[in-house]
Amino acid sequence: MEKIKIGQIVNAVALKGEVKVYNYSDYKERFEELDYIYAEENKIKIENVRYMKEMIILKLEGINDRNSAEALKGKDVYIGEDQLRALPEDTYYIRDLIGLEIKDQDNQKIGVLKDVIQNSAQDLYEIELENKKITLLPAVEEFILDINVQEKFIKVKLIEGLLDL
Repeated sequence: MEKIKIGQIVNAVALKGEVKVYNYSDYKERFEELDYIYAEENKIKIENVRYMKEMIILKLEGINDRNSAEALKGKDVYIGEDQLRALPEDTYYIRDLIGLEIKDQDNQKIGVLKDVIQNSAQDLYEIELENKKITLLPAVEEFILDINVQEKFIKVKLIEGLLDL
């Protein structure tokens, strides 16, 4: 089973074994829907979820004091593939997009999607061009014509300067 990283334990909280988790998901309430997480390889049941500003505070089964909680500091938090939420239509997990071939309007390969950079305005697709140079393309309707995960390609509308590297 493949595991998906959704956060990292960054510290212990108080004395009763709670841990503070930095959330990698865009939906922090996701932790309330989970019965368990993986801290690295260890499957641990979630007993309680609360929030401290944007941080998630978890009470995990068997972690009952500060020392036990501090032992988890720095560990990545994962869920199993079977715990992924169903996404709305035309919405994708970044992990499913990485590696897709990028094609222009004429179906000519121009590169491969290497990463998705998330910022407040819109996501940016980091594309490694055929010449191995990197370019960025805003992931907006105007430029993204089609995403086909099954056939492993994204069709884009070229914008001026995109290939001038």
